[in-house]
Amino acid sequence: MSAESTPWKLTVADADLDELRRRLRATRWPSDVDPDDDYYGTTVSYLRELTDYWAEEFDWRAVESAINEFSHYRALVDGVPVHFIKEPGRGPAPIPIILSHGWPWTFWDWHKVIRPLSDPGAFGGHPADAFDVIVPSLPGFGFSTPASRPDMTFWKAADLWHTLMTRELGYRRYAAGGCDFGALVTGQLGHKYADQLYGVYLGHAIHLDLFQGERPWDITGYTGGVTLPDGLDPEARRRLLRYRERLVPHVAVHMLDAQNLSYALSDSPVGMLAWILCRWTKWSACGGDVESVFPRDHMLANATIWWVTNSITSSIHWYANTHRYPWVPSHDRKPVIEAPMGMSFLGGENPPGLRTQDRVEAFLTRRGQLDWYHPVYLKAHEAGGHFGPWENPQAVVEDVRATMRELR
Repeated sequence: MSAESTPWKLTVADADLDELRRRLRATRWPSDVDPDDDYYGTTVSYLRELTDYWAEEFDWRAVESAINEFSHYRALVDGVPVHFIKEPGRGPAPIPIILSHGWPWTFWDWHKVIRPLSDPGAFGGHPADAFDVIVPSLPGFGFSTPASRPDMTFWKAADLWHTLMTRELGYRRYAAGGCDFGALVTGQLGHKYADQLYGVYLGHAIHLDLFQGERPWDITGYTGGVTLPDGLDPEARRRLLRYRERLVPHVAVHMLDAQNLSYALSDSPVGMLAWILCRWTKWSACGGDVESVFPRDHMLANATIWWVTNSITSSIHWYANTHRYPWVPSHDRKPVIEAPMGMSFLGGENPPGLRTQDRVEAFLTRRGQLDWYHPVYLKAHEAGGHFGPWENPQAVVEDVRATMRELR
């Protein structure tokens, strides 16, 4: 490991926690809405309950202790501060893998899979499947702060990750995995640095040119004012509209009005919590009961990480930056992402009308997918939603091991 990487222990100052509790207790609540009506978003009654718990009962020091059970490091990579966990593999020949999170994730959403991947023999697996597991915070997210540059994007982060793995940590070859924004970072690694990767694992199939064009916020696949195909029956139309409503709002705001939103989210911990809580609720397979998937202590652990680092602004700027500083291909070969790829499909993310058992075939037969990917392992699982490593860690561990087993 390079001398640039130094061991690091998480210790949040008491004054920062006291200021957080002061702000929570001083929240000014809206007065003109039904406290139990969720039509407009998170209900006032639930958010007040969660806020009271955050201010009066939530034990950050217990979370801090659990986080510090892992080995943490900080490095300055090409001038950018990067925080990461590094868990050495226990097996005859561990290979390195770097795992990238998304938004509004933090590195902590990966922690259920770190030790099963690094020490498979202790978790019912074979020691030959061991990895050195590296889990960084994305630049400008959480403890990879303060953001040292305002132009960060997924493809620039991929360059930093390659430098971290090869120059700072000294690996000649490595594997990579990621979900959400982390899938874009990982996909770029598999595109630009394929010859130095064993392979990539993706939790989501996101093309690297996603946020381009005249409507960069439109991730639904329709442009030119077309909303839905003609001829749909009313129920199918309703399902498709609801599916899109889950995905689009935050992208549009982050793309088009990120800075103005940032003032509110940086000033109010409750405003910040409400914004990210909506994503945890809508994107997970919780059926509307967010705490059935995310215990409140885990949600508030992540919210506290966001708050004490004041990193919500630099994180949501990634969306606008991905359009402002467009991805440029490093080559024109096919598939675009040449590194061998494995992927998990989780049932909570099924598009309307598509069954879990049909996800793999649908992926392989979708026009253009094989121009983008070199799949060597694909598997669908009924359980879990958008936050795969948290919601279904067993599936992620199984699929990462299986993807890389023949590529080592």
